[in-house]
Amino acid sequence: MRQIANTIRACVLALLLVASGCEKTEYSFGDIITPSGLTLTATVEGVNTANPDGNGTGRVQITTKAQGALSYKIDFGDGNTQLVPSGVITYKYATPGVNEFTINVSAIGTGGTVTNLSRKVKVFVAFEIPTAILQNLTGTGSRVWVIDQNVDGHFGVGPSDAFVPIWYSASPNSRAADGFYDDEITFSRDATNQVSMNVDNKGMTFVLGAAVGYYGLAGPEGQYPIATAGVKKLSFMDAVSASTPANSTRIQFMVPDKGIVCIGLGSKIYEILSITATKMHLRTIGSDGNSWYQKFKVK
Repeated sequence: MRQIANTIRACVLALLLVASGCEKTEYSFGDIITPSGLTLTATVEGVNTANPDGNGTGRVQITTKAQGALSYKIDFGDGNTQLVPSGVITYKYATPGVNEFTINVSAIGTGGTVTNLSRKVKVFVAFEIPTAILQNLTGTGSRVWVIDQNVDGHFGVGPSDAFVPIWYSASPNSRAADGFYDDEITFSRDATNQVSMNVDNKGMTFVLGAAVGYYGLAGPEGQYPIATAGVKKLSFMDAVSASTPANSTRIQFMVPDKGIVCIGLGSKIYEILSITATKMHLRTIGSDGNSWYQKFKVK
């Protein structure tokens, strides 16, 4: 009888253990809190009157904060995103020139709740010019260039897909009557290696016939009283032409305003085909669609 009772007690205990093992475990995440009061500031480095879009470093101080946020996911608007638990980050944009980006912040709360906020920011990024080109162009800080009038091809033209003046190549001193041999172009760089240009055309600029209208003028090819003086900040970038390292440095720069380096060609983008400490060869596509060439020397 006692053995039967013990057996019954053992069976009851086993059933209790099984029942206990089948009970559903419950977990609590606490209150679900959606982030509130989300703020977002984006401060471009180096903004001042002279540099409204920054100093060219591309760095932007981003600060975001919200009540109840555990972390922040930041979309920088250039294809990159990052989780930033602190909500504070200095981000460096890399696209050369002045560009506008939309920064979107997702404040993440408990249970995966999200609150979003966006801000637009305009940032200037100075292209990182290869050291050799920067040094040759500006020397220790500033260098003056003039047309290399004593060499063949100091002025020329060819088809748009060429990289040499196939159609016309000026012989030494053959363009003296056009008056652009006395023009002086000063290239300078600042502490951040941002390059500026100042053109002294002595009051007159030689303009191609096909480019006269580009400058808002009327008349034939020749000298025109175009104001070129004043410091212009240049934007450097990789060349977009079909050139190769065999015939070009593959670096180009854009000139603001009228785009004049020396001759009025009706263009703003100049590709540096070659450059040394004393010589420089530029190519541009004029307003007529042809490739135009200028050779310079250090004054």
